[in-house]
Amino acid sequence: MAMVYGTTSYSGGIILSSPATIQSSPAAAAAAAAAASARVRVRVPVGLLPGRRAKPLPLRCAPSGMEPSAGTALYPLHRCKTIYLVRHAQGIHNVAGEKDFKAYMSHDLFDAQLTPLGWSQVDGLREHVKKSGLAKKIELVITSPLLRTMQTAVGVFGGENYTDGVSAAPLMVENAGHSGRPAVSSLNCPPFLAVETCREHLGVHPCDKRRSITEYRPLFPAIDFSLIENDEDVLWEPDVREANESVALRGMKFIDWLWTREEKEIAIVSHSGFLYHTLSMYSKECHPTIRDEVGKHFANCELRSMVLVDRSMLGSDPPGFNYPGKIPAGLDLPSDVADKKRVEEAQKN
Repeated sequence: MAMVYGTTSYSGGIILSSPATIQSSPAAAAAAAAAASARVRVRVPVGLLPGRRAKPLPLRCAPSGMEPSAGTALYPLHRCKTIYLVRHAQGIHNVAGEKDFKAYMSHDLFDAQLTPLGWSQVDGLREHVKKSGLAKKIELVITSPLLRTMQTAVGVFGGENYTDGVSAAPLMVENAGHSGRPAVSSLNCPPFLAVETCREHLGVHPCDKRRSITEYRPLFPAIDFSLIENDEDVLWEPDVREANESVALRGMKFIDWLWTREEKEIAIVSHSGFLYHTLSMYSKECHPTIRDEVGKHFANCELRSMVLVDRSMLGSDPPGFNYPGKIPAGLDLPSDVADKKRVEEAQKN
């Protein structure tokens, strides 16, 4: 299954931490071995608290300060993806709800758009993304299909202001969602894909109900809505609020789905509840330091970078940079293999 590793906030950097060298309890190890023999995929949460850690063997040739650490590990690059998680900028519902939580029940907040302050937050993150070089690395932008997330996504990761006469459709037309903003070009930026799985809690709150795709397409012409099956919002129910556990499971399915994509650097613009409950599910058995880092709530327009590691066979792409060696072929017996053969010969005698 896909695993989430490490986090940085609003910086585009990556911290790679790995549980691969932390030993689990004997019972957990036996269960994992049985599952593996039955060819069952087992989800192992990142950064598991150690039950019993094997004592590392000393490195006889290692200089001082080079002793092995149980907190680091290596992993094949082609089984990793980097994702950049972003919560939408401030929406009108955030302002109303901060003053009175009951406002979240107001139909005046239906499919809430960004506030003027929210657009200023978008401009700030956009500047950071460009200055940090992140804008040139991202291969795909995935967005929740609500007005505030799509406004944030195109504002942060889209092209420059749209110019009339350009043949390419804009990502966002002028004044979309009463934004007062110019149109955003789809040139010189990654493709944008709307995905329902990364929506906010479903139900009850009108701000979390989306418009029809028929209404969205003229506002965001260059966003790809092809993965959304229903034109109308059939997922939102007026009397049933989605449980936190359901949001978390939906988030884990979304993370696993990312492995069906060929892109390695993906930005995802989503919502506070979705991000919080998804990451909390991955981090609930982490060391407290990692849990606090990964599982805290996102601020408006906050960006955190994560590394996904495929610890099963979800990601089947071949390595892009590996080279097999031995071309042209030649004798290449390693010295450590020779040592092993010598020991084996001695044991036979």
